[in-house]
Amino acid sequence: MAITINIYYHGTNGNARKFAKEMISSGIVGDIRAESGNIRYEYFFPMNDNETVLLIDSWENQKALDFHHNSPMMQKIIALREKYDLHMTVERYISDEATDKAFVRK
Repeated sequence: MAITINIYYHGTNGNARKFAKEMISSGIVGDIRAESGNIRYEYFFPMNDNETVLLIDSWENQKALDFHHNSPMMQKIIALREKYDLHMTVERYISDEATDKAFVRK
């Protein structure tokens, strides 16, 4: 059962996008993706909101997510959130085995 967390980073003056760019350029994103249990760590930019960045963050299970939350990586993330004065809205989803394959076009 995978856990997916959507984190909406909200800022001003383009700070949310600057944050995402620094997360990538500093290597933090690559390090997170290399953590055991990480499935996905991707940033997206809403078309109608230049001051928000969406992070889709997926983990194999709660144990992997807990390890990430207690890793030195979190202190780096927190420091960058503070640097760019970002606020967050968070949604959490747990996958199930149900599938809607009949409705998915490949």
